[in-house]
Amino acid sequence: MSLTAVILIVVLILLGAYAVSLYNGLVRLKHGVSKAWSNIDVLLKQRHDELPKLVETCKQYMQYEGSTLERVIAARSAVASAREQHDVSALGKAESGLRAGLGQLFALAENYPELKANDSFQHLQQRISGLENGIADRRELYNEAVNLNNVRIEQFPDVIVARMFNFPAAELLVFSDAEKADVDIKSLFN
Repeated sequence: MSLTAVILIVVLILLGAYAVSLYNGLVRLKHGVSKAWSNIDVLLKQRHDELPKLVETCKQYMQYEGSTLERVIAARSAVASAREQHDVSALGKAESGLRAGLGQLFALAENYPELKANDSFQHLQQRISGLENGIADRRELYNEAVNLNNVRIEQFPDVIVARMFNFPAAELLVFSDAEKADVDIKSLFN
């Protein structure tokens, strides 16, 4: 074998190893996005399971606040539907509706001292508030994973491997300006 043939074989082996490395990196990022979504999914499911308990506890005290309780249940269903369908854009809208309903529910609870003093209500309120914080953290991690994935599949030379093996861009979890606006706490008490 000539020296040129050996050099060519070594170069081809190195290029092959580099291509495999790029492919494996893209696979790792794609699964990172899936993992981040699954982490959100777990917390959404936990919150989904806790909300009926909260609503039932509130029903015992808030007989005249049925529309607020119904809004929370409807928003819960919308979140569950978006979660099951992995519809990121619908999830953002449904989440905003649920957060607004919960905010109003917790604000109305201020008018019911017996409810506020109820251990079950306090526990559920703390549990759901903790889940809300966890979901917010997981959203941030999800968007970071999506961003890393989307940048890599557009960068050279990764774009060649990404197109060759059809690596799709992932969708960021984005909220509209209305959904990101400050909550008018005063209006929640009316």
